[in-house]
Amino acid sequence: MLFTPLVIVALLHGGLVSSMRRLNIAGRVWQRRLNLAPRACTFARRTLLTQARAIGASDPPLLEETISENFARIVSQNGDRPAVISREQGRRSTYHELDQESNILARALQQSLGVKKGDRVCVSLGNNIEFATLTYALFKLGAILVPLNPAFTANQITAAFNVLSATHLVIGAETNLPYKQPRTNIPILEALVPNLQGTRVGSEQIQSLKHVVLLDNSNGRIDVSPYRSLTPFHSLTSDGDKSSVEPSSALSHRDIINIQFTSGTTSMPKAASLSHRAILNNGNQIGDRMLLTPNDVVCCPPPLFHCFGCILGYMATATHGSAIVFPGEAFHPEKALLAVQEEKCTALYGVPTMFLAQLELIANRTIKHEGFQYLRTGIAAGTSIPAELMRKLHKTLNLTELTICYGMTETSPVSAMTTTDDPIEKRINTVGRLLPHVEAKVVDPLDHSRTLEIGERGELAVSGYLVMEGYWGAPEKTKEVLYPDADGKLWMHTGDEACMDTEGYISITGRIKDLIIRGGENIHPLEIESCLLGHDGIRDASIVGIKDEKYGETVAAFVRKHANAEGDALDIEGVRDFVRQRLSHHLVPKYVFFVDEYPVTSSGKVQKFKLRAEGERLVTAIKAGS
Repeated sequence: MLFTPLVIVALLHGGLVSSMRRLNIAGRVWQRRLNLAPRACTFARRTLLTQARAIGASDPPLLEETISENFARIVSQNGDRPAVISREQGRRSTYHELDQESNILARALQQSLGVKKGDRVCVSLGNNIEFATLTYALFKLGAILVPLNPAFTANQITAAFNVLSATHLVIGAETNLPYKQPRTNIPILEALVPNLQGTRVGSEQIQSLKHVVLLDNSNGRIDVSPYRSLTPFHSLTSDGDKSSVEPSSALSHRDIINIQFTSGTTSMPKAASLSHRAILNNGNQIGDRMLLTPNDVVCCPPPLFHCFGCILGYMATATHGSAIVFPGEAFHPEKALLAVQEEKCTALYGVPTMFLAQLELIANRTIKHEGFQYLRTGIAAGTSIPAELMRKLHKTLNLTELTICYGMTETSPVSAMTTTDDPIEKRINTVGRLLPHVEAKVVDPLDHSRTLEIGERGELAVSGYLVMEGYWGAPEKTKEVLYPDADGKLWMHTGDEACMDTEGYISITGRIKDLIIRGGENIHPLEIESCLLGHDGIRDASIVGIKDEKYGETVAAFVRKHANAEGDALDIEGVRDFVRQRLSHHLVPKYVFFVDEYPVTSSGKVQKFKLRAEGERLVTAIKAGS
């Protein structure tokens, strides 16, 4: 038989549990891949958890290979299938073409620019086909890919290089950012390399910098010919030798291959070091949960400098022979929806702010509500997903098998995820259960040695293959979040508040730092946000705590209105009354601020610490005026 169902057993705190649903999902993955008809499965009885600690399934086994080894196998099986589609560039590559193009680039990087195993190569590019080719070229050499946020300033790029002692920079002539016109990068390069017109790169600020590769993505808007110290990207891809290249020394699947800077929603970014083994297996397991096959076409608007695009995008699709579609270099809701329609995409990725912007275009008829019938699955991640948003995505975009991912950069990144056939209430109200070979527990935030009971809210801690090797060059920062328990097992303490039910489903109730404590009562912003999204006039809502003399903290709502009759008529009291009719009185916002936009990271996460500061400024102004 090509496929034999296995009873996948997970060891959970309190006993052995037969992981019935994981068996069902594994079977459906193979049924789709082998074009087998679904068949009924008989499951053993599930033992329920008694404490908030669980371990994911032990099957399938982890992939013990490098990314390039795994990629070679996928190419041999799916070489003529589309691998990368860049809509804005009008370019496509099959798996065979991507393999050959990355071989050419890897050889040029090695022979012309001296890139070798372990070198940190910083990449500041948008979502384009060159980034895809470069990613696999670096992985084949064993060089460490360091994606940089294209919005970084010269000072931020300098800081990143000096933290990592990075040797090479690959950057576009222009940077494209969401909702903005292209920005030239020449002033940034002049700040980094004062003599751009010289014959060699020399930078007093970045002593480790050896070469700068410039991708001319300006469509003729910038004349890059005078900058002789820079290496044109196209000059590295003109060699005709498409054969595989040997790295400078042998590669191991436990080598660090990717350094991801954390999003920086509450503090300065830190550099999380991730291995082949961690990101390859994470991507593979994510694709399994989505039931991806070589027939799937995944639209990926999230940026490649972030782990959402880089790992949930590349690794999930490449391990399953699926195609990945980049609508544009930066997120634009209209381009994303057009890509879905034109490429008949079966999956769509996004964070809540992205999905809300797309739903708005359909609601106001900027984009016709058609051509979405091929969609079935996708990923919503990045922050807690309001239940009302999930319902809208199911109804409007046909994302009936949409999955929810939970994780963080430091855990490569996904630790828990729903399945395509989880009960609807689990897909709406939880982030699913643990991926295989992952362990998690909910602990007392003030006493990490104490694991909480089922249903109790506390801090989520994660352990397993997916945990980062540490923050590069920052052992003290590493020790603040990653430390052993009494048995010596390392745990990543996430800073997220969570609870676990008897079946191992995890609910994220917010960031520990975002919890609002009003007169001794804990208020969870997500509950109020989800309520407000049910109002026909509200496009989005973000809840923060504002300092209050009487209660310590009180609730403030930052509301974005829909451009419709309900939104036009909505006022402050209307917002309060809507919450008052549906939730307890202490959850009614004391302050309501109507805004056009939120401060967000480039990956789309709302920066609540900035909203909190703005709210307190506005409250101070209101009191001064009264």
